[in-house]
Amino acid sequence: MRSTKEKYNNTRVGVDGSERSKGKGILGGIFRDGGGHIDKVLLVTTLLLAVFGTLTVFSAGGPYAEAKYGDEYYFIKRQVIWLILGALAMVLGSKLAPEFYKKMAIPVYCLSIVLLILTLVIGFTGNGAQRWISIGPLTVQPSEIAKFGTVMMLAYYFDKNKMRATEPKSRGESFLYGTLIPLGIMLLPIVLVMLQRHLSCIVIMGVIGILLIVLAGIDVRYILGFIGAGAAGVSALALFTDYTKDRITVWLDPEKYKLTGGWQTLEGLMAIGSGGILGKGFGRGELKYCYVSEPANDMIYAILCEELGFVGGLAVIILFAIFALRCFRIAFKTEDTYQRLLCLGICAQITVQALLNIAVVTNTVPNTGISLPFFSYGGSSLIMLLFEVGILLSVSRDARIVG
Repeated sequence: MRSTKEKYNNTRVGVDGSERSKGKGILGGIFRDGGGHIDKVLLVTTLLLAVFGTLTVFSAGGPYAEAKYGDEYYFIKRQVIWLILGALAMVLGSKLAPEFYKKMAIPVYCLSIVLLILTLVIGFTGNGAQRWISIGPLTVQPSEIAKFGTVMMLAYYFDKNKMRATEPKSRGESFLYGTLIPLGIMLLPIVLVMLQRHLSCIVIMGVIGILLIVLAGIDVRYILGFIGAGAAGVSALALFTDYTKDRITVWLDPEKYKLTGGWQTLEGLMAIGSGGILGKGFGRGELKYCYVSEPANDMIYAILCEELGFVGGLAVIILFAIFALRCFRIAFKTEDTYQRLLCLGICAQITVQALLNIAVVTNTVPNTGISLPFFSYGGSSLIMLLFEVGILLSVSRDARIVG
């Protein structure tokens, strides 16, 4: 018979008193073999965001799709297919064991690096930037995978090196394991994304990386200098690169450049302002008729505010706030370092991107060309987002484990 200690090491006890194997699910630990209940609030919030976003794509993208493709339903037909695929990916993600994600951290990170390099070599250009590659019939933006891969790798690294990073024997050891190595993990994909002229992705990856380093328990004093250097580097990129310098110039005075770079910003602000408190009504927006550029993508929040008003815009922000709070709840209910940092990284990735998109649309920050999670038209992004939510749901089962 197995000893009590051996039995405990191979089982976990759920709230309902049932025992579950630790890391030994179906197919050698890939799938879960039972477990607690998923976080239903997070699931419902995500479904509301995804369905709300799909309906908004239908309303905002119809006129543009008609003008460009001769088919008013061009965007919505594809978005519904991607939503279904994304829902399946979310279910799959929730069924995979958290231990499986830990095993896949290095392969996913390496794959994202390879894809970023391939983008620079064989990628195709859209809107002046080379950020996409074609894999069969699919168009993939590797930077989306890179954000997730970086989160996985940093969580894995700190899980394996927690003692040397947070409770070192010397300052040199702390600096090496707590600062230099994790910054190297973060900076490799950032440099490759920088070559794609994707400033918004650089900012998001930088914020995610620094947050995870801090949340892992690293002394902030060790990374303050690097934060300053990173901010200086981004500022230099923005001020001395024509592509970003022009966007800052337009941001400071969009009226002066309304016939060139300021057109998108001004029309977006006009859409938001004309919506008032309750909006013009779903489907009744006017500025989506080829006035606002990218109405189903980067500027979709402006069309949403025009049609649903301040109330609709606020509802979206509240949904993202609930999403973030549930992510934090899941993260801090688990005692596993990898799972906690993985949840916090996914949460930061989605919420920071949402905040940045809304800030761009409202001209709070310069236009960086960034999509709104769950809302903007795009297949690989939506599928990836819903798969990541599936991971959060998987962890939420174990977050309820006691003992």
